[in-house]
Amino acid sequence: MKEIFITLGLAMLPISELRGAIPYGLSKSLPFFNVFLISILGNLLPVIPLYFFLERILKFLEKFNYGKKFNTWLINRTKSKSEIIEIYKTIGLLIFVGIPLPMTGAWTGTIASVIFQLKFKNFLIGIIGGVLMAGIIVSFVTLGVKNFFTF
Repeated sequence: MKEIFITLGLAMLPISELRGAIPYGLSKSLPFFNVFLISILGNLLPVIPLYFFLERILKFLEKFNYGKKFNTWLINRTKSKSEIIEIYKTIGLLIFVGIPLPMTGAWTGTIASVIFQLKFKNFLIGIIGGVLMAGIIVSFVTLGVKNFFTF
């Protein structure tokens, strides 16, 4: 049971997301489908509320000197990493989140969606599709293509 909660926690964190959760869960001999579902859900759980509250959080941080610096850094860094979302909107978000590279996960995709003012419907389609795509790719890499199809 402990490994399930650790897998869920890793999936929810902005650094590891499901890219860390799936390999961890599988390394603990948890069933593949459980790991996959827990990782997908864990990756989506924090980013959907983040979509709605990010602007309020950033406005609150603006009240503090370090908060202003953090906001500037976060917005500039996100814009520099997520040009594909600005140009292609929903499809760009799906690709951005779905290709499991460093700093291209659901958290950064959500921040970019808010910065580029994607509608919730478009955000939801892109983020869910991207997380599913990333989950499949990470599973392929972790298990190997041959083992993936034996589940």
